[in-house]
This record gives sequence, C-alpha cells and structure tokens, in this order.
Amino acid sequence: MASDAEPHNLPNELTSEDLRWCCRPEEIPFATTAEAAPSEGETVQERALRALRTGVELSAPGYNMFVCGLTGDNRGDAVARLIRQMNPARRPSSDRCFVHNFKNPDNPLLLTLPRGSGNALKREMEGAIEFLRRRIPQLFESESFESRRNRLVERYAQREKDLMEEFTRRISQQQFALVRVAVGPASLPELVPVIGGQPVPMEELPRLVQEGKLTAADAETLHKRYDDFRQEFTSVYRKTLALSRQLSGELSFLEQEAASTLVDGVLQEMHDHFPQPQIAEYLEEVRLQVLNNLEPFKLAESAPERSEEPALDRLPRPEQDPFRVYGVNVVLSHDDGPECPVIFETVPSYANLFGAIQRSFEPAAGWHSDFMDLRGGAILQADGGFLVLYALDVLTERGVWQALKRTLTHRRLEIQPMDALFPFATPPALKPEPIEVDVKVVLVGDPWLFEMFGAYEEDFGKIFKVRVEFDDVLEWTPAIATRYAGRLRKIAEEENLLPLDRGALAASLEYGVRRAGRRGKITARFNELDDVAREASYLARQQGESHVSARHVRQALDAKIDRHNLIETKIREMIAEGLLLIDTSGSRAGQVNGLSVMQIAGYAFGKPVRITASAALGKSGLINIEREANLSGRLHDKGVQIIAGYLRRVFAQDKPLSLSASVCFEQSYAGVDGDSASSTEIYALLSALSGLPIRQEIAVTGSVNQQGDIQAIGGVNEKIEGFFDVCRIHGELTGTQGVIIPRENTNDLMLRDDVIEAVAQGKFHIYPVRRVEQGIEILTGVAAGARGPDGRFPADSVYGRADSQLARMADILRRYESPRE
Repeated sequence: MASDAEPHNLPNELTSEDLRWCCRPEEIPFATTAEAAPSEGETVQERALRALRTGVELSAPGYNMFVCGLTGDNRGDAVARLIRQMNPARRPSSDRCFVHNFKNPDNPLLLTLPRGSGNALKREMEGAIEFLRRRIPQLFESESFESRRNRLVERYAQREKDLMEEFTRRISQQQFALVRVAVGPASLPELVPVIGGQPVPMEELPRLVQEGKLTAADAETLHKRYDDFRQEFTSVYRKTLALSRQLSGELSFLEQEAASTLVDGVLQEMHDHFPQPQIAEYLEEVRLQVLNNLEPFKLAESAPERSEEPALDRLPRPEQDPFRVYGVNVVLSHDDGPECPVIFETVPSYANLFGAIQRSFEPAAGWHSDFMDLRGGAILQADGGFLVLYALDVLTERGVWQALKRTLTHRRLEIQPMDALFPFATPPALKPEPIEVDVKVVLVGDPWLFEMFGAYEEDFGKIFKVRVEFDDVLEWTPAIATRYAGRLRKIAEEENLLPLDRGALAASLEYGVRRAGRRGKITARFNELDDVAREASYLARQQGESHVSARHVRQALDAKIDRHNLIETKIREMIAEGLLLIDTSGSRAGQVNGLSVMQIAGYAFGKPVRITASAALGKSGLINIEREANLSGRLHDKGVQIIAGYLRRVFAQDKPLSLSASVCFEQSYAGVDGDSASSTEIYALLSALSGLPIRQEIAVTGSVNQQGDIQAIGGVNEKIEGFFDVCRIHGELTGTQGVIIPRENTNDLMLRDDVIEAVAQGKFHIYPVRRVEQGIEILTGVAAGARGPDGRFPADSVYGRADSQLARMADILRRYESPRE
C-alpha cells in the first residue's frame, strides 16, 4: 500500500507526438508552388467582410469605415482591392468645373455637368474664344462694317462741325477767332482777339496798349467779350464732347450688333451641346462679357487656323491676357475610369486631400490667384466612391483631421489654401463655391487608434459608424495551403523567386501556425511568411538549387533568429559563466526556476529566472520584493495577491496566518509584469514552509487562481526552448530535466526539432498540470496531501508539513504576544 507521502497526482508526460503540429507534405496537391494558380492569397474572414460590406452598401450619412487588425505591408491596397471586388453600386459622380464669376471675381462659380462633359465644355469654350479672336477682327475690317462705321462717324463729325462753324461765325463778327494752341504733344482750341487782321493772344493786350496800338477802352471791351465767348465756348465744347460720347456709344452698339451674330451663333451651338440651366446662365454671362469687352478681340491679330491651340489655363493671367477669364477649370472629369472610384491616397496631406489654390507672384501685382488656380484633391476624385487612408497619417498631417471631419459631416468640400490653417495668415482672396460630395472614407489603422479616436473625439462615432476588425489569426483549413501557394506563385513571378516544393511550403505553414500561437490556427500575417519564402529562395539560389526545400526554409528561419538574438546570446553567455545563477541540477528549498519571455524589436525568446521565497514568523503577510523596489507591474501585483488568497484558503481555515514571507525574482533589474509565474511563486513558498527541497532541473510556468487551478499563459514555446537551451549550456542533458506547463497550453506547442528529439529520447520532459498539487509533487517527489476526515493534512505530505509549520508559527506568535501564558 502506497505511503501518504508518495506522489499520487503525477500527470502523464507529453510524448514527442504531442509537441508539434505537422503539415503533411503529401496532402499538398502540387509538387511546387509553380503549379499553383497565381492569386493575392488574401485572408478570408467572413466576420470582417460582413462588416466591410455593411459599410460599403449602406449609403446613409456617417457610415464610413475604420478597418483595424488587417496585416501586411500594404494594408491600404488590400482594403481598396476588397472594396473593388464587392463591385459596389453607387450614384455616379458628375463632372465639376470652376469658371470666372464676372459679377464677383473673388467667388468662382462651380458648374456641375453630366459625367464626361467637363473636358468637352473646356474644349468647346477654348474653340469658341479662339474662333471669336480670329473672326471679330475680320468682321470689323470688312467693307460693309467699315462703310456703316464711316457713315456714322461722318454724321457725328458733321454735327460737330456745324456746332463749331456757327460759333466761329458769331465770334468772328466780334473780332475773335478760334485757333489751336500746342500744349505739350497735344493741341487745344483757344479764343483769341483779331487785331489788324492778325490773332493776338489775350496776354499781349497790355503790351499793345502801352505801345499805343490799342486803346485801354478797346482792350477792356475785348476782355469782356473774351469772358462772354469763353463761357459760350465751354458750352459748345461740352456739346461736342457729348457728341463724341454718343458717337462712341453708337459705335460700340454698332460693333456689338455686328459681333452679336458671331457670338450668339457660337454660344448657341454650345448651348445646344450643354442644355443645362446652369450652363445656359453661364453662357449668357460670357455673351455679355464678350459683347461689352470687344476691345481685346479687336486687337487680336487675324491668324490662320492652327491644328493645336494653347489651352486657356496655360495663357498668361488677366493682367497680361484678357482671355483667361473665359477659361474652364475642370477639377473633376470622368472621361474614363470606373463609375465607382476606389482611391487609396498614400500621402494624405491637406493639399492632396482637399485640393489647393495655387498662387503666382508678379513684381507689379504681388501674390495673386484666380479661378484657374483651383486644384482638386483625392476627396473630389473619390466623389461617388471610396477613399482609403491610413488613420495615423490623417491624425499627424496638419489640419487634415479637422477638415476631414467637417467635410464628412456637412458633405461639402471647400477648397482653401493651406496657409489659411496657420495663425495670423492672410485671409484667402478667393472663396470658391463649395462642392457637394458623396464619398465614403475608409480609415486603416491599429485598434489602439480606433480606441483613441473614440475616447478623445466626440464626433468620431457619428461619422465612422462601422468598425471592420480583422483577426490576426485564421482557422486552419487545407484550402489555406492552396491559397498561400497561389500567393507565393504570384510573388515569385513578380520578384523572380524560386518555387517552393511541398516540404518547403509545409515548413512555412508550420511556422505560420507557431506564429499564431495555437494549433488549429495560422497567422493572418502572410507578409511574414512571404519574407521567409524570399530569404529561403535567396539561400537556395546561393546553393545552386532550382527550387526551395524544407531545409532552406529552416535555414532562413535560423538566419532570421541569428540576426535578432544578440541579447539572447549574451544572456546565455552570462548563464554559462555563472554571472546569472540558474541551476539545472540538484535540489534546494525555497528556490524554483521560473520561465519568462523577453521581447526585443519583435523577437521573443525564453529566459529562465531564479525565483526564491523565504518565510518567517510575523504578521506582514506576503511581501512582493519587486513591488517594494518599484519593479513590479500591476498584473504581477495581482498575481501576488492571488497567491495570498490561495494560502489563506488552504491553510488559514483553523488558524490565522502568522507569517512574514517574501518572494523575489533574483537578478532581475528591468521590472516584472504578468502573472505567469504565480504558480512558480507558490511552489517556492510551499518549499520554504515545508522545508522540502525542489528539483532544480525542472523549470515552471503557469498562472494560478485562488482555487489552485493552473491557468494558461503566453509564450509557452519560447519558455520551454529557453530552459532547454540553458540545460544544454550546462552540459549534456541528464534525462531528468524538463518543464512544467499548464495543461491548457498543450495545444499551443510548436517546438523546435531538437527539443522534440530530446523528448523522444527521454532526455527532456514536459509535464502538463492542472492543479498546484500536481506541480509540487513533481518538484518535491512528495505527495501534496489532502485534508482527511479530521480536517488535517497527512503529516509527511507537502501541505501537512507546511500546515504544521504555520501552526507552530501561530502558536509561537500567540505565546510571544501573551508572555504571562
């Protein structure tokens, strides 16, 4: 009959078959990936695709999307491709043009045209203006127009002549005449008296009086007549100016009447092509502008028709060329391309998204811009479709998030210069008419960005109502092998890689399962597997192979580790030299080998750590030395409190815990967090209380709850391999070394080949446990013990010894505090 002190809760060890999931090469339906059909190999996640389809197909306001969890080097392209594959039905966008506002030039007018009509309007307007520039001068040089013009000019010239002759006749009767006096480069009419048959300037009269050639009375009479005639001449002269203005008006009307036939014909033809009311209003404004400003057309030289005319948007500005105002600035055209655009903007700066107002500098005019300087951005290009952006770029680009929020909220785009976003900037001279837009924005980012937006941006949930979350792991199915092989085929063709044979593909997929951290799963980060394939192809080509084999994949993985494991190597060296104390043989009370994981720049490796515990009489309870040194994280603090709860449940039902105990991660200087060592700390405390030594060739990992159940932890493969490597550092494997892991982590095991081989040979052991009692029995070789009918633990069991020691401590403390007893 077995003794009460003999272990009886020992679990079965894991066999080598339990330590790894293997992808069978014979189940792969082709010899190499060169036989697979090329494909993108994108992950199929129905839950995420349902959410994405909801956002794509719902047209209500605010149903923009935030995609998180998607992996890969080019997540934006992947999202855009998924949306295109859904073939969404959206209202096609119209063409948009800006034209000159003849009534208010600082507010350019927006024209909305049927799809594909924007550039046609621009071409026709350019052709119309060029036609008028050629034909109007020819019209005004024609004989019929010259004849009509000359008759009009002669009629007014005769009326002016009659006025002046009547005035000249009357003043000549009073000894005055009208002469022309040179004033600079011009000559002006002037009244002068006629004395002795000769015109004499008025300023000469005093001299004639002094010389006796004219009496003072006559001079006075001449002065009086001069004043009277001067007033009358002013009236006559004003009448001639009025006649000149009337002539100019009638000449202008004559020109407008003559040109209107040409202008109306050209614009009517355009109106027939563009019958929209908005275009009709604009063409009427153009008509009035042309007829009221014929001078630039009159000055234009007649020229033979050319095969290619300069575009109006490339002409000089209005100060240099007056025909710029007739240009058509097409900011959105749809001559070709899909009805539902899906645009991925990789550089979402303010100008690239919302457009810009370009400026030009001229010494005489300074900085200025007009309607032809307006430029559209990605939001306008995506009108009627989808715009994919990286969320972090949107957040970090100056002014982009606020402008994007306004645009999506009001569904209106306002093109502004970038400097309007800066304090103390000069207000923009132009304020273009806002553009109504119907665009769905898809932000791509990490989950923490979604949470941050939701926490700090009140309106975020109103305008991004659809969260599309991709998982970073997938359920393993044989179809994944086929899909991934197609992806490798496509990459191989694009990058000239060698094909992978069955064994290489199987090894890559096994690596993907290990990265997922769970059997039956595979990582969705296919880009990491792509890199392994690239590096394996590089090694195979160096070795003169025609294809990649499993050996090359393993070499590529080893090389990847070698590039990242310098810190791990240094730690191993310190353990080998005895600088870091880790025992892999013998036994010692109150000391256990724990297992931790270090992660540096994405590379994770296991690092054994010595955990010690001490127990003494007192009332301090359980002391966490890491916490006292401010090296303990919140999760580790929680784990220590769970340990205290476990001890109270097991040992403090019939007495108080009169205990001052401490646990410590020895030679740990960088902080400790997580609760995966809580079972290890319990084992160290039980050893310290019972006085039973713990086997140092066994390392332990596992979380624990207050009921003594061992819970799953992360990084189990790295932890096992880390202790395995330390055991080999200390010499040949002894056959008694191994690790204790939670039973629930068994399906997470994807261990290295050398570890599996050692287990198969019985040189290394892996013990899965569900309870603390199982672990302590492995470590001490003594039964944990259970309370009997009398409520006591067996005296020689681990719990019996610990309970006896705690009872003794309680009795001593009671007697110490009551000395009279």
